[in-house]
Amino acid sequence: MDQNDILEVLRRVQHPETGTDLVSQGMIENLIVTGDKIQFTLAFSRSRDPFAASLKKACETILSETFPQYAGHISVFIKEAPPKKIEPKKPEPGSWTGGIKHIIAVSSAKGGVGKSTVTANLAVALQRMGYRVGILDADIYGPSMPTMFGVEGYQPAGDEEEEGTPRIYPALSMGVKVMSIGFFINPKDALIWRGPMATNALRQLTHQTDWGELDYFLIDLPPGTSDIHLTVVQTLALTGAIVVSTPQAVALADARKGINMFTNDKVNVPILGLVENMAWFTPAELPENKYYIFGKEGAKQLAEEMDVPLLGQIPIVQSICESGDKGTPVALDENTVTGRAFLQLAAAVVRQVDRRNMEMAPTKIVETHK
Repeated sequence: MDQNDILEVLRRVQHPETGTDLVSQGMIENLIVTGDKIQFTLAFSRSRDPFAASLKKACETILSETFPQYAGHISVFIKEAPPKKIEPKKPEPGSWTGGIKHIIAVSSAKGGVGKSTVTANLAVALQRMGYRVGILDADIYGPSMPTMFGVEGYQPAGDEEEEGTPRIYPALSMGVKVMSIGFFINPKDALIWRGPMATNALRQLTHQTDWGELDYFLIDLPPGTSDIHLTVVQTLALTGAIVVSTPQAVALADARKGINMFTNDKVNVPILGLVENMAWFTPAELPENKYYIFGKEGAKQLAEEMDVPLLGQIPIVQSICESGDKGTPVALDENTVTGRAFLQLAAAVVRQVDRRNMEMAPTKIVETHK
């Protein structure tokens, strides 16, 4: 047995994200084969690859099964590219947002497409990749993050720094910092506020929350296009926006409007990509089966039409709804179909943010013309 035999076996291990085997991608380095051990390095082209641990285990398992005499004597090391250093944005006076590196708005021009579910699971997946993550629940009239993160009863504490800047502390759940208007109101009451009251509340939640140091700050916007959306782009310099849609034609028509809202000349926020939620139905007992109950690849076609990336396709399974209601997002379990889908989505978002930062200048806050 020699190195070629080892490489031939490792060709059967594919990276879940690219679908290409590890050998063809040039990920096998420093391969050593002796009479009593097999040793090599898995080289990843980026930092914090979400599949590093599972690919290492897959290599160890397949080699142990193929060459049982080496079982227990296989060493796989992981080498990752160093993370790119991004300096946090300078905060505006009286704001606690200065430690945030990337600000991403998650939007859907139509309600009921699962935007908040996508936001919550994306946040958890990013956190599991090792990033520091926060969520602002900007859906003022229908806050759902307290339920999805299991922190409905959280009562934010606050204080004031010596220089007089008010400060409130977010909830911390599953490693994600969460702030929502839902922490300040009775969940059984309907919130009836005029636009100025809602936008003022959003500004306070944004700037008076002590977010600390964050790599990714996700803003769960309300459906449609409203004063809240304008307040966000006039208050924060967004890294980009993610638009969530289902494959259904009526949802895609609204998604197109949502993309145009961010990319018009007056706003000019980059679109990081589209997420096709409810892409197909997969029964838990038949994970390989796909039933396209809302149409097939509608968001993929829209992404091609509007020349924006398709970041991911998320299937429908019963556990997504159940887990969200219980405050345990499905992204916590990477061994499920949806857990893997959200990890792949998070990896795609990280790649797209890196690409956006290399190719574009930082987004500016939209100026208000009086």
